[in-house]
Order: sequence, then structure tokens, then C-alpha cells
Amino acid sequence: MAARGEEEDVMARYRSPLVSRYASAEMAYNFSERKKFGTWRRLWLYLAQAEKSLGLSITDEQIQEMEANLDNIDFKMAAEEEKKLRHDVMAHVHTFAQCCPKAAAIIHLGATSCYVGDNTDLIVLRDGFNLLLPKLARVISRLADFAEKYADMPALGFTHYQPAQLTTVGKRCCLWIQDLCMDLQNLERARDDLRFRGVKGTTGTQASFLQLFEGDHSKVEELDRLVTAKAGFKRAYMVTGQTYSRKVDIGVLAVLASLGASIHKICTDIRLLANLKEIEEPFEKDQIGSSAMPYKRNPMRSERCCSLARHLMTLVMDPLQTAAVQWFERTLDDSANRRICLAEAFLTADIILSTLQNVSEGLVVYPKVIERRIRQELPFMATENIIMAMVKAGGNRQDCHEKIRVLSQQAAAVVKQEGGDNDFIARVRADPYFSPIHKQLESLVDPSSFTGRAPQQVAKFLKEEIQPALIPYQSEMGGKIELAL
Repeated sequence: MAARGEEEDVMARYRSPLVSRYASAEMAYNFSERKKFGTWRRLWLYLAQAEKSLGLSITDEQIQEMEANLDNIDFKMAAEEEKKLRHDVMAHVHTFAQCCPKAAAIIHLGATSCYVGDNTDLIVLRDGFNLLLPKLARVISRLADFAEKYADMPALGFTHYQPAQLTTVGKRCCLWIQDLCMDLQNLERARDDLRFRGVKGTTGTQASFLQLFEGDHSKVEELDRLVTAKAGFKRAYMVTGQTYSRKVDIGVLAVLASLGASIHKICTDIRLLANLKEIEEPFEKDQIGSSAMPYKRNPMRSERCCSLARHLMTLVMDPLQTAAVQWFERTLDDSANRRICLAEAFLTADIILSTLQNVSEGLVVYPKVIERRIRQELPFMATENIIMAMVKAGGNRQDCHEKIRVLSQQAAAVVKQEGGDNDFIARVRADPYFSPIHKQLESLVDPSSFTGRAPQQVAKFLKEEIQPALIPYQSEMGGKIELAL
């Protein structure tokens, strides 16, 4: 009964669907309170270790006590302390000190709140990228397999969503892959460009640490370097205010927004192809497409990606506006906003990548439908080939052009006014004027002769651009995704 009561209590409160319904356990943990406050304690440990190594009066016993209690967090006490103090960092300083009485005097020594707050954010952002990058690489890998399989299959191309020159199913997929490969490079660059805030003090001047080390600038610089290295960063920002520049957050969310745009475009294409019945996303045996229309096979995974991608694309507006209004060395109106937008951006990117991987692993192609659509449109596209063949056979170009104009208009009337099939080639075959090339007609309208270098482009692109880009992620690209919802 108690368990049922707790469950009902949970169901009576709003929970973000990004966590309760969608995102992976790994990404949800990355932005969890446990990860956050556990990282705070590790940062206090790094600071104490570095200060001790540089000569401050900190004992091995104090360090060992801190190490033994890194994950021994009394969250209830911390919440009560924060309610009383109205300060989250000091609440956790007191909570840590409670289980580390010998180290209590040196916890947070010389630091400001942003030492743990901002540095933790940078660690979480870095770790978030490290979770997203293998997922993105897996999606690219799955789509590359699809592109290779269908590299030669002709398909009707579209410009303005109107029939255009033929492409291939695989070549179209390469357009998606190329966008995602750009996103892979952008995410890698954004992650690698992240620096640590380091040990900078209340307004970024390091005055408190200079006082601790009695004016020894070299020790303050070394302290900054040591803590930065302990946190796993190669570099720290050389200058900060109380916080690291909020333009960093713009760069992070901009690349995630760009990823959202790529996935929105891909999944929109898949939704359009599903309407054409050429390609569909996977559809489970017992899946219901509509409560009212049992025959429907809605592209719900692609729709989910588009829906969440729109949210992801809008989030970049938050850090843009936050960075614009940071007065002087900092103002606290960034805090509440960043708690939401940074986490939501990564959680949203995480689920749309997982969903797109699921889609890419189960794409269904309907070759007969694709062939039929080509047959409907290709005869008109072949008119130039027919004219050239007639001229080579001794015909007059202008006479041939007029003949084809008349026959093509007649065929178009059958398609548009009568709803019939395109019978242009049959009309050409029945016209004695075209008898010199009747035997060539089949080859003149062979779809493979209208796809240009598409198959060769697919092969070259996958070999020279995609394979090298995926090499760093080879060990992490196994396993299929099955979505619970």
C-alpha cells in the first residue's frame, strides 16, 4: 500500500517527459542532482589536494575524509539547509562538512560558488557531448549501410516537391548523412573547444587565492593548472568574471540546434516518402496507427523527431539572450534559465538521436511503388533523349520537337484529366514518324541512364568521407535500439 501511495503521489506531480518518457538513463543521470552534487564534492577535493600540494596547511587525514564521503550525500539535510540559508552551494558545504568534521575548515577554501557551479556545468556539458557523439555516429553508420544497399536504385527526384530528374534511393540518403556528418564535426569541435573555468575567485581576479599563497602568483597559476588537469581538461579560460562567459553556452546550444534542424529535415523527408508509399519507418506487428482508421501506418517516430527537434532548435534563444544581459562580472538572472535550457537541449538531442537510430535500422523500401512513379514521370523526361536519337537517325530537330510536343500534351491530358497512366512512350511507338528509333526506346527510357553519377557518388562519399569520420567511434557503434514508447 505504501508503494502504491508513493506511485500515486508521483503521478500527481508534473514530470518532464524528456526524463519520464524519452531520454536515456545515461543522459538523465548526467543532468541529475546526484551527478551535480557528487561533482561539487569532487571539485572541493581537487581544490584541497592542489592547495595541499602547494604548501597550504591541509592534512592527509582531511583529504582522506573527503575522499571517503564523495558520494555519501544526505540530500534531505542539504534541502533543509538550502531552505534555511537560501544558498545551494553553502547548503552543500555544510552538508559535506557534517560528514567530514576534520575537513570542515578547509572545504571550499578560497573559492566562490561558481567554482563548483560553473566548473560542474562545464564537466556536464563535456560529458553530455561524449554521450551524444557515439549515438550520432551510430545513426550515420546505419544510414551509410542503407545508402550503400540502395546506391543503384533509381528514384524520382524532387525540386519544389515537384517531379525532377532521377536520383537514387542511396544518393538521397547521402544528403541526410552529409548533414549529420557536419553535425558530428560541429559537436566534436564544440566539445573540444570547452575549457575549464578553473580557480578564479569571486570576480575572476584570483585575489582570494593570491592572499592564501601570500602574494605568490606562480602558485596561484599552478593551482589553476592542477585543478584543471584533475577535472580532465587540457585548458582553462584565461580570463573570466565570476562565471565563464555565457557565450560558451551559445556555442554549445547552437550546434545542438543545428543537429535538430538536420534531423527535422531527414524525418520530414521520411514522412513525405511514407505518404508516397516509397519508404516507411519500421511499424511494429501490434502497433496501432489510428484509433479511428485501422488501416493507417502513421510515421509516428519521425513525427516525434520533428516535434522534439523544433523544441531543440528554439532553445538556443535562451543563451543568446542570457549572454546579452550579463552585467559586468555577472548577474544571477542566468541561473534559473540555464538550469532548464542546458539540460533540456541535451536530453532532447539524446532522444531524437535514439529515435532516428531506431528509424534508420528499420527503413522499409517499396521498389515497385518507386518504379511505378518513375514510369509515370520518366517518359516526359526522356523527350530530349528521343529528339537526339531522331536527329542522329537523320530527322529534323524542329519537326521532331513539334511531334513530341503534341504527343506529350496528349499523354499529359490522359494523366491529369482522365487519371490514367502516362502513355507517352506507347504513343511514340505507335507513330510511324519515330520508326527509326523504335528499337531504341527501351534503352532511351531505362531509369538507370538518368541517374548520372549517383551510384559512383555514393561509393566515393561513403569511402572517403564517412568511413574516416566514424573511425573514432567504431567500438561504440554496435547494438540496436528498440524504443519502449
